[in-house]
Amino acid sequence: MTTIIERLAEFAHDADLTEAPAVVSSEAKRILLDSIGCALASTGDDAAGRAVSYAEYLGGTSGPATVLGTGVATSVPAAAFANAELINALDQDAVLPPGHVAPYVVPGALATAEAQRVPGRVLLTAIAVAHEMSFRIGQATDYLRDITDGVVTIPKVIGYSSTLFGAAAAVGVVKGLDEDGLATALGIMGATMPTNTQRAWMMHAPSTTIKYQLAGGMALTAVTAANLAELGHTGDVQMLDDREFGFPRFIGTQRWEPAPITDELGVTWRFPQFQAFKPYPHCRVMHGLFDALREIVADNGLRPDEIESIDAWGESFVQQPVWVNEDIRNPRDAQFSMTHGLAMAAHDLAPGRDWQTDAAVHDPSVLSLMRRSHFHTHPDFAAALAADPSARTTKLEIRARGRVFEGARQYPKGVPSADPETYMTDEQLTAKFRHNADGVISDAAAEELAAAVFDLENVGDVATILALARPRD
Repeated sequence: MTTIIERLAEFAHDADLTEAPAVVSSEAKRILLDSIGCALASTGDDAAGRAVSYAEYLGGTSGPATVLGTGVATSVPAAAFANAELINALDQDAVLPPGHVAPYVVPGALATAEAQRVPGRVLLTAIAVAHEMSFRIGQATDYLRDITDGVVTIPKVIGYSSTLFGAAAAVGVVKGLDEDGLATALGIMGATMPTNTQRAWMMHAPSTTIKYQLAGGMALTAVTAANLAELGHTGDVQMLDDREFGFPRFIGTQRWEPAPITDELGVTWRFPQFQAFKPYPHCRVMHGLFDALREIVADNGLRPDEIESIDAWGESFVQQPVWVNEDIRNPRDAQFSMTHGLAMAAHDLAPGRDWQTDAAVHDPSVLSLMRRSHFHTHPDFAAALAADPSARTTKLEIRARGRVFEGARQYPKGVPSADPETYMTDEQLTAKFRHNADGVISDAAAEELAAAVFDLENVGDVATILALARPRD
């Protein structure tokens, strides 16, 4: 009997994007461009700098793989580690259920593709396969926004480790592993997967600077699994079929409904309709509120010192220590503090790395407004989410100039939804990339890089794209 892992390996091996809907290739390109831009914007971040230093320690400084936005060339495992951290550092990377996916699944495939100088179409396929696989496995397990008896209930064990099956498959696709090799890589990945530690991160504030899970470590384990398979190690291909002793047990999920993993696998691509992009370098839970707040501020010319108070209503599960924290020690704390985020959004700073400089994070005006801001659970949030998984019902009240300014959003910018205005177009995504790349690589290199990514299937050597992601002279 064919196991789930063997089915996934067959899918990864046989995937042909020329036979898939155009949106599959389109979203894979958009994910890659956005990921590179997020990494470039993170090069000045202290925590990301630690990752680059560790990559140099891990793989030296004369290898075949580029650390994005730096002059460092190192080994494939080391570049995967550093680039994962860079992509995730400012928390403005693309999101897809089960949550963050791109920082874990793109870096290993990207570094391997550069080192092996493969055509762009191979990397494109690898990225699409990884996201489809990650989304499907995520559908089988506990989810951050599961609803029980009409209430959004956070599982006691939660995280993004399940994305690493897709990450290992992506590396295997780039390396050209056959079906057996891919199945072996997935089996090894399942047995070496990091634990899901996100709930501890939520509950222990101020939180760790490695965030919900160490992105670099995640990417590194995927590179390891694929390479060990290529070198001849064997893997457990029954890992996803064994509810009692396999992956569902040791990863900590209470819900295991594996049917979505293989249902119409290879026939129907499901990830594109749920793929979202983040305009703001901040936890996604606040983005609809930021959209409304920035619109009110801009339309009315409100200054932060004029604002008496901000009251916001939104996601019902975020009354947890990491989100209500106001002990802002560093940009990591700022990324998740709801009230600090509201205060930052009220200031005239373009979203991007400028939100997370030390000066901005600790700006007395921002900290003062943070203390005048309040977050509440929206009473209709769970019902709206149950009716539409893309819905993020929010409401906002700003008191200033003797009146109350009101705003609301059903969907944040960046998500595909019933409202076409929330979709982030190629032009908008490219503008985000340009802003992130500004000052790191030359304007000419940024334009050439973006054009190459959008034409990825015709790029003869991925290394030519990565050469454009090195610092400006």
